[in-house]
Amino acid sequence: MTLRLFHCSMIFFLPINPRFSSITVTDKDGEKRWKRVEVRLKDHVHVPVFASGMSAQFYDECLDHYLSKTAMEEFPQSQPLWEVHIIKYPTSHAASNIVFKFHHSLGDGISLMGALLSCLKRADNPSLPSTFPSAKLHTSKDGGNFSMFRKVPRFLSSAYNTLSEICSTIVKSSLVEDDKTPIRSRHPGVEFLPLSITTTTFSLDHIKQIRARLGVTLNDVITGTIFLGTRMYMETASQGSGNARSTSLVLLNTRMHGGYRSVQEMVKPDAELPWGNHFAFLNIPIPKLRDADQARNNPLQFVFDARKVIKKRRSSFGVYLTAKYLQLVGRFLGPERASKYIHGTLENTSMGITNLMGPTEQLAVADNPINGLYFVVTGAPQSLMAGVVSYVGNLRVALLVEKDFIDSQKLRSHIEKAFDMIFKAACGTSTHSTAQSKIC
Repeated sequence: MTLRLFHCSMIFFLPINPRFSSITVTDKDGEKRWKRVEVRLKDHVHVPVFASGMSAQFYDECLDHYLSKTAMEEFPQSQPLWEVHIIKYPTSHAASNIVFKFHHSLGDGISLMGALLSCLKRADNPSLPSTFPSAKLHTSKDGGNFSMFRKVPRFLSSAYNTLSEICSTIVKSSLVEDDKTPIRSRHPGVEFLPLSITTTTFSLDHIKQIRARLGVTLNDVITGTIFLGTRMYMETASQGSGNARSTSLVLLNTRMHGGYRSVQEMVKPDAELPWGNHFAFLNIPIPKLRDADQARNNPLQFVFDARKVIKKRRSSFGVYLTAKYLQLVGRFLGPERASKYIHGTLENTSMGITNLMGPTEQLAVADNPINGLYFVVTGAPQSLMAGVVSYVGNLRVALLVEKDFIDSQKLRSHIEKAFDMIFKAACGTSTHSTAQSKIC
């Protein structure tokens, strides 16, 4: 399998974009630019060696330590900014694990997921393309039949929401920061401190049942679940912190078309779904939790609150103006200035959430079926980051936390409990009584 992955890396990654075979250098004017270099795959594909013949629990610990170490390490500046790590030891959940590590300068989640899918094939029939959940743009049921009297209030509301979102983003990036809580340590250089990663899985069928009962979106359900579980963890760790000022940054794709395209289509000059970094973020206040009784008596309020705020923020043009502002800053003032702006916004908030669509069929790499697919953003100046991806009928959540500050297992347990509470309140039964969810 190792040789096959070497071959896959050469065939698929390098031709995708010149940045996969380039490094950043500073020219005589002090400006940074990309420079093509020779790629030596041995510098990019890593196969760690652990003690042989040990238990699955032993390799669980080895994998956790290796992932933490890999996430903290910066890319060598003398070589292109991507790596593949092959862990060929059986853990409690898989016969082996593969980690793809990409620098964000290569592209955003949509771009990099497209690149990854280029070297993965369907397990059932490699000759067929992967399919993805439908991603439709939000359109009005009334089509274009709006009277002027209905358009004006919508325009004014959108204008107000846009101004509110821009002001909120500016304030959050430079003036106001969240409280210190059990999920926000405020440790200097938190992005360089040891990390812990844990994962959990939710049934998409269960999420769709909640969506249908409540009239909300899948994104509303999982965001509300993470918010409720996080607040429950905070309140358990420190009484009263469930009511603290805490904000989540939700990263959004700003392309006008959803889904994925082939890499060949994405790199075309006028592509509908272009390669690169096309994202912005929403500042979403995490709904407050006064006490444990509130969570037990009204867990659905967290879903409705998440929906209300996200819908309001997305109805504005603030997201797209922020994305355009970042592009202009990066183009005229340099990527360092844009990175500083993003860093300041992340640093003042408590957590981040980002999500991607994954394929509906099981994939395989080098003829080995992939049981689980996860992703998460590393290197952010936050103590908590959640990455969400759908894969083969499940929604998979990876939680990256500051080690020895956040108890990753307790946080995961609270989020799982929150989902069961929301499902029971919406559907009248427990998830365990309908189908046993696989947690891996």
